Amino acid sequence: MDFDNSSRTDLASLGEFGLINHLSQHFEITQSSTIKGAGDDAAVIDNGALQTVVSTDMLLEGVHFDLSYVPLKHLGYKSVMVNLSDICAMNATPRQIVVGLGLSNRFGLEAIEELYQGMLLACKKYGVDLVGGDTASSRSGLVISITAIGSAKKEDIVYRSGAKEGDLLCVSGDLGGAYMGLQILEREKAVFKENPNLQPDLEGKDYILERQLKPEARKDIVELFKKLDLTPNAMIDISDGLASEIIHICEQSQVGVDLYEEKIPIDPLTYDTAREFNLDPTVCALNGGEDYELLFTIPLSAHDKIKNLPDFSIIGHITPASKGRNLITKSGTVHPLKAQGWNHLN
Repeated sequence: MDFDNSSRTDLASLGEFGLINHLSQHFEITQSSTIKGAGDDAAVIDNGALQTVVSTDMLLEGVHFDLSYVPLKHLGYKSVMVNLSDICAMNATPRQIVVGLGLSNRFGLEAIEELYQGMLLACKKYGVDLVGGDTASSRSGLVISITAIGSAKKEDIVYRSGAKEGDLLCVSGDLGGAYMGLQILEREKAVFKENPNLQPDLEGKDYILERQLKPEARKDIVELFKKLDLTPNAMIDISDGLASEIIHICEQSQVGVDLYEEKIPIDPLTYDTAREFNLDPTVCALNGGEDYELLFTIPLSAHDKIKNLPDFSIIGHITPASKGRNLITKSGTVHPLKAQGWNHLN
């Protein structure tokens, strides 16, 4: 089939989310049970007493992972986690997954079994059932597509669009570790190419390597919300970088934000490793991505419920849209918040 390129628009100029927005403007919702379609971490379907939450992600070899340093078992585990994280970001409980694989003939049965070992380990840990899927031949490397299904009461589901002026902006865990783990792996790959006889230098980097190779969906945070009798006003998971996710919440909620650099949680190992690579730790936290922590807003009245909890950091507050999206540096300088996170179409 020939394509007319005379008026061709390059996909990279749109970016992943620009492409999604462009395509989804033509999606017509005809089913009364479709509560939320494209535009959030997951779609929401009304099934009576409980809402069904559905999300899907595709991982492509050479784009999202490099098998020269990613063990197949870890890859299987991570591929499940990135999908369960989307369900958790809706304040829902993951229940099932469906797996689709595109396989080249360089993979034997043993390799696929190793991949599935990681998937099943993730399912067991999170109480999720693998209920089906599909396989096909691939001529362009390994392709993993996973659909995650979860559920929640209607009143418990949290969207990106619920942030309100005066809300506190909060995040779970710490940020930037996964990105620095990736930098370590890429560095050691480059060293190996130069001299295959050298052993990789990974000593003391266990935490950030695990953040990259074996991330965890924050189902425990969703469970903690229930114990605290706390429902966030807005929430999203941090897959593409803190700055990008904050902007998504601001755009969907039509609000502004003041984000304080000094409040961004960065693990000491992440900080020191960033400096080792001559990188700014704050930039790594803002734009690195793949941390799979939860970013959420809560009303100021809920401050006392979380102020002493080690799982949470208050990193800013929601402002009127007219004030814009701002990063307040440690020196007090105000800069417009910009997203420079991962673009899947570059």
